[in-house]
Amino acid sequence: MQHVQNELSSKSELLIAKENQYGAHNYHPLPVVLDRGEGVYVWDVDGKQYFDFLSAYSAVNQGHCHPKIVGAMIKQAQTLTLTSRAFHNDQLGVYEEYITKYFGFDKVLPMNTGAEAVETALKLCRKWAYEVKGINENQAQIVVCENNFHGRTTTIISFSNDEGARKNFGPFTDGFIKIPYDNIEALEKTLSSSKNIAGFLVEPIQGEAGVYVPTEGYLAKAKALCEKYNVLFIADEVQTGIARTGKLLAVHHENVQPDILILGKAISGGVYPVSAVLANDAIMNVIKPGQHGSTFGGNPVAAAVAIAALEVVKEENLAANAERLGILLRDGLNAIAEKNSLITLVRGKGLLNAIVIDCDEESDLAWEICLKFRDYGLLAKPTHGNKIRLAPPLVITEAQIKECLVIIEKALNEFK
Repeated sequence: MQHVQNELSSKSELLIAKENQYGAHNYHPLPVVLDRGEGVYVWDVDGKQYFDFLSAYSAVNQGHCHPKIVGAMIKQAQTLTLTSRAFHNDQLGVYEEYITKYFGFDKVLPMNTGAEAVETALKLCRKWAYEVKGINENQAQIVVCENNFHGRTTTIISFSNDEGARKNFGPFTDGFIKIPYDNIEALEKTLSSSKNIAGFLVEPIQGEAGVYVPTEGYLAKAKALCEKYNVLFIADEVQTGIARTGKLLAVHHENVQPDILILGKAISGGVYPVSAVLANDAIMNVIKPGQHGSTFGGNPVAAAVAIAALEVVKEENLAANAERLGILLRDGLNAIAEKNSLITLVRGKGLLNAIVIDCDEESDLAWEICLKFRDYGLLAKPTHGNKIRLAPPLVITEAQIKECLVIIEKALNEFK
C-alpha cells in the first residue's frame, strides 16, 4: 500500500480549482482527486492508492468496476442504449421478471436515481390511498421519521428536519407527519389518530444520520402496526439494501417484507444510474399509462446492468461476507475505542458502520480525522459533524479489514 502525504499535487490542485470555478458548490468533497478504482481500492491522479471506506455511499457494494457488471454495460451499450418507454425493448421484461422474483414482489416500476424512486413510492402510496383504501382525495398523509434522509427533491426536503437542506427552498409540500425514529409508541399513537394515514416511510437504518441502528424488533413491530391500521410499510433500502447490512435487505434481519420497497445505488454496482420501486399487484396496479414514468427508466443498459449487479451479489455471497466482516470490523473498532477515548460509540450492521467522535457536531475534528485517514491511505467522510461512516465495498477481505483497522488506529492516535 502506498501511503500519501498531506500536500496535494499541483495536478490535484488544478482539478479541484476547476470544480470550484465552474461547478456549483453543492458538495464539500474531501480533498483528493480520484481517477481509477478496482475492487476495494481507488487511486488518485498521482497514482496513490487508498482503501475506499465510503463505497460511493454504498453504491459500489460489488467493488469498483466489477468486470461482470462493466462487461454487461459495454455489451448492451454496443447494441441498444435507449428507446424510451414509447416502445418495448428486449431487456426490460427479462429484468422485470428477474428482479421481482429476486425480491419476492409481483411488479417493479423502474427509475434512475434513489430520490426518483422515493418520489415514485410516495405517489404510488397516495394513489393507493385514494383508489383502494378510500381516503378522500388530497387528504392522504404519510408518516416519516425525524433525522431521515430520502433525497433532496422539493417534496422530500419538505419532511426533512435538516435545515441545511431546507433553508430557503420553500414553500414545502404538505401531507407528512414526522415522528421520532425507533419509537414504536409514537408510531402507534400517530397511526391510531387518523384514518387518513396512507403509509409509513422508513429507513431500516438511518445512514446519513450517522448509521443509527434501531432497537431490535422495531421494524417487525412497525410492520405489524401498519397491517393493523391498513397503512403501507414503505422501506427505503437505497443505501441499506443489496447485501450492505449482512442480509439482502436490512428489513430481512427482522423477517419483514415491505409493502413498497425502494432500491437504488448498488442495484447497479455503481456503474450506471438504476433505481426501482417494487410492490405487489394490489398496490402497483393503481398506476396506469401516462401517470408516471421516465425517459431513461427501464432502458436496456440499466436492465442489463442491474441483472449483472444482482447476480454478483448472489454468486459472491456478498451478504454473508458483509455479516462476517462487519462483526470483525466493529470488534476491532471497539478494541480501538477501549484505548482511545476519541471514539465514544461504535454502531452498525454488516458493513454499514460508523464511529461517533468525542466532539460536538459543529467541530471540525471528524473532518480532520478523515484527512488523517487519507494521509494513511483510507478514504472516509464525516456525516452530521461528529460521526464518520465506515462502509467499504462488500468484496473486502479479512486481511484487508485488519489492515484498515491498523490505519484507523494509527490515525486516531495522532489526536489523543
